[in-house]
This record gives sequence, structure tokens and C-alpha cells, in this order.
Amino acid sequence: QVQLVESGGGLAQAGGSLRLSCTGSGRTFSTSAVGWFRQGPGKERELVAAISWRGINTYYGSSVKGRFTISRDNGQNTVYLQMNNLEPEDTAVYSCAAHKIPHMALFTTQTTAADFDSWGPGTQVTVSS
Repeated sequence: QVQLVESGGGLAQAGGSLRLSCTGSGRTFSTSAVGWFRQGPGKERELVAAISWRGINTYYGSSVKGRFTISRDNGQNTVYLQMNNLEPEDTAVYSCAAHKIPHMALFTTQTTAADFDSWGPGTQVTVSS
């Protein structure tokens, strides 16, 4: 099983950028699709972006499409989330998780947190206006 740890969170101003990293350990990382989720104050957990195990297929939530980019470097066992043009509404705890099914490459609007496990502890992102 893969273990994941997030880093790169912090404070940013509206319109600014941050890059989050999700580093995995365990030999199954390179065969695991990875998703980035976030949960803001008083909000439900939301799938922000996901990437297939080889990095060919990606998925973005409607609220971040065009602003966030997910990528991965399996040689470094890391998945990145580049967040540009940040908005105060992006304030949340961001967590990464591995898809339960090995070699997963397909994501839809029906993809949810229940499809993932091996959750990292999360990293706080705060965007000021």
C-alpha cells in the first residue's frame, strides 16, 4: 500500500500561485492514480483534480478548471498541483489520495472520495483577498 504526504501549502494573496506536492512511498505509487481533494470551512470534501497512473489522463473540478494543473513525476514518486490565479474560495485543507483500483485511468463527475484511500494528512491553503 502507498503512503502519501502533502507539502507546499501556505498563505497566498488572491491572484497569486502555490504549488502543492504529494510524495508517495511504497512500491505501488507508480501504478496508482492520485487525486487532490479539498475541504473548506463548512463545506463538503471536493475532488479538485486527478491524474492517471501514467499521467496521461487528467480530471479537473469545474471550480478550478483553467486555473489548476495536476502533473506527476513517477521517478520522484510525486504528484504536483500547480494552483494559479487563486481565489479566497480556494481556502481549504488540501489532501491527496491514491485510487483504490490499480492502473486507474478514467475519471468522471461520478468519481468521489470513496474511490480513493491511502489519504495524506493534508496541507492548509489560505487565500486572502
